[in-house]
Amino acid sequence: MAKTIRVTVWNEGVHEKKHEAVRKVYPDGIHAVIAAALGAEADIEARTATLEEPEHGLTDDVLAATDVLTWWGHMAHHDVADEVVDRVYRRVLDGMGLIVLHSGHFSKIFKRLMGTGCDLKWREIGEKERLWVVDPGHPIADGLPECIELPQTEMYGEHFDIPRPDELVFVSWFAGGEVFRSGCCWHRGKGKVFYFRPGHETYDIYYNKTIQKVLANAVRWAAPCGVANVKRGNVPEPMEKV
Repeated sequence: MAKTIRVTVWNEGVHEKKHEAVRKVYPDGIHAVIAAALGAEADIEARTATLEEPEHGLTDDVLAATDVLTWWGHMAHHDVADEVVDRVYRRVLDGMGLIVLHSGHFSKIFKRLMGTGCDLKWREIGEKERLWVVDPGHPIADGLPECIELPQTEMYGEHFDIPRPDELVFVSWFAGGEVFRSGCCWHRGKGKVFYFRPGHETYDIYYNKTIQKVLANAVRWAAPCGVANVKRGNVPEPMEKV
């Protein structure tokens, strides 16, 4: 029997409270839609956390019980406490998966893990996007069509100031002509990081069943695996007789 993957879906949850246009699309918050989709998977158990909760809902106990953390933020990156960022960073290095969504590219945790500014071009005029699968053998692409078409979205364009991905799964093309590396994978310590571009707050992208499948595939890819206890530092006793 497959092990259940414990996911915490984090959302700053500010847009939904301040902007009616966002509330119409996500009345219970972006996190509620993502958590419901992931929680419908037989092998995934999803909970939510938001900025306004004590310690942003990301206490030591919550993170210790989280296999994969998803992160959506936009207008309140600066309000995320540095001690919480430190806590998440340590957990990623220790093996927790991290999936950073859309405008989370400017989050403190993503920029820390990338070591770059993570800036990009953007435009919001509701143009079409084609999200092309460029690594069809990758686990995150499992069961997907060769491209996903989104009729209206916010454009993100190159150059995207990130380190070269270990694996590139998706590249976007927009009706305005720009392209963008929209599905990027990295390894950090024992943990895995996936950045996925689609998901602007005024479009119903997270209701899209194919986008939901990408997120579920990404959770399975990012879930912890490998050596449980890695030893580092001084090792005074050699394994062999010297």
